[in-house]
Amino acid sequence: MRIIRTAVEMRDAVEPARNDGVVVGLVPTMGALHAGHLALVRRARLDCGLVVVSLFVNPTQFNANEDFDSYPRNEAHDLELLERNGVDIVYAPTAAEMYPDGFGVTVTVTGLTEGLCGARRPGHFDGVTTVVSKLFAHCRPDAAYFGEKDYQQLKVVERMVLDLDLSIRIVGIPVVRERDGLALSSRNAYLNVYERRIAPALQDTMRAVAGRLSGDVELEAQCRWGRDALLAAGFDEVDYFEIRDSKTLQSVEACRPGLRVFVAAWLRETRLIDNVAVDEVE
Repeated sequence: MRIIRTAVEMRDAVEPARNDGVVVGLVPTMGALHAGHLALVRRARLDCGLVVVSLFVNPTQFNANEDFDSYPRNEAHDLELLERNGVDIVYAPTAAEMYPDGFGVTVTVTGLTEGLCGARRPGHFDGVTTVVSKLFAHCRPDAAYFGEKDYQQLKVVERMVLDLDLSIRIVGIPVVRERDGLALSSRNAYLNVYERRIAPALQDTMRAVAGRLSGDVELEAQCRWGRDALLAAGFDEVDYFEIRDSKTLQSVEACRPGLRVFVAAWLRETRLIDNVAVDEVE
């Protein structure tokens, strides 16, 4: 497994594979890897002849009051996991490599970024699309793999690729969960024992609401119930509990196929997000 730190070396490394017609797959990550990330790697390994994983904690997708400095980092452990899972190249650039002095470009996607996490984290998705654009330019993948836990991010990247005519296949991988239903996330490491016991209520409440969505049920009333249920379970604050169209992420007023429940809530200082497709809930 090669570890690469610069854009020039990265482009040079994938060029022979591309010239030989080898399919190049990219798994973009911010490190602190867990089983959810490794599910992306395994899928890329099945699909692609050359698998690249990026490790880069992207400063431009954090707001001033967020956890960039404390975001978990353990590169040595990440590299060990990636080597064990058959990764060919790890691209681990520095911030200076990604954003050199004088860097002045921002990639913005509109229409999908204004609600949900976009409303609570101004500029977050601009940071995501800008760094993903640069990773695509450096790694030149044929396919890129993203988890559905960050479902809005997945849809935003899909739109960026479509609108910019990038010849990259975006592959979404279902949420990987703990046995008690908590979605795997690097930020789960922030939870203390008490908070960890409360956290599975996130999925339980989403599924309870999703199971009620039929006929002429009032969607906003179900969202209010969901918010109240999370607070009663011990969450400190609910950023949003919403039901939206799975493809467009637009708000909806009535039950119909293709809906998804989205939630973001706080346990003390830790913000957890999750989502579930209504059609998949029995």
